[in-house]
Amino acid sequence: MILTAAEIRKHLGTRIIIEPFEESLLNPNSYNLRLHDELLVYEEVVLDMRKPNRVRRIKIPPEGLVLTPNQLYLGRTLERTETHGFVPMIEGRSSVGRLGLFVHVTAGFGDVGFRGYWTLEMFAIHPVRIYPFVPVCQIYYHTVVGEISEYSSDKYQDSGDIQPSLLYKELGPRRDPQRPLPFETAERDCPQEEVASGE
Repeated sequence: MILTAAEIRKHLGTRIIIEPFEESLLNPNSYNLRLHDELLVYEEVVLDMRKPNRVRRIKIPPEGLVLTPNQLYLGRTLERTETHGFVPMIEGRSSVGRLGLFVHVTAGFGDVGFRGYWTLEMFAIHPVRIYPFVPVCQIYYHTVVGEISEYSSDKYQDSGDIQPSLLYKELGPRRDPQRPLPFETAERDCPQEEVASGE
């Protein structure tokens, strides 16, 4: 079951927190969330699941920023949300989708008890100009059946900024696939002057 606008409004300030909240952004069964004015882009050629990947921060100017295809942009919502007793979920707005802009690649599913800003995995089909503080997605709430165990991850709970992937915390450090070669071992075992003279 999905909460209606009346039910969302009924639980505001208790089981549902949206900060800041504006009545004009409330839909019949969802609430529009706005895009913050900063993005992150990865600087690695190949992204590695087992380690932190370098990122660069981009400011979205008032005149807009053109997103290029085949580039992942990480953004975040202007609003901070907190949800208790319901499952929060986000979806891109249809008006944004009709411009060929994906607001989240796969991560639209939230957890009961999540607190923080939503990181958006944005991807454009073709060049599109975006602007800061524009409503780009909507949050909606599902009821839950069964005993509730609230989300308490040390990765993304209470996020205060855009969050790149922290999957490496689950997987552990990356192992070096290269095996040491015999001559490298010999160089470490021999005095430097012997290696240089060929003795």
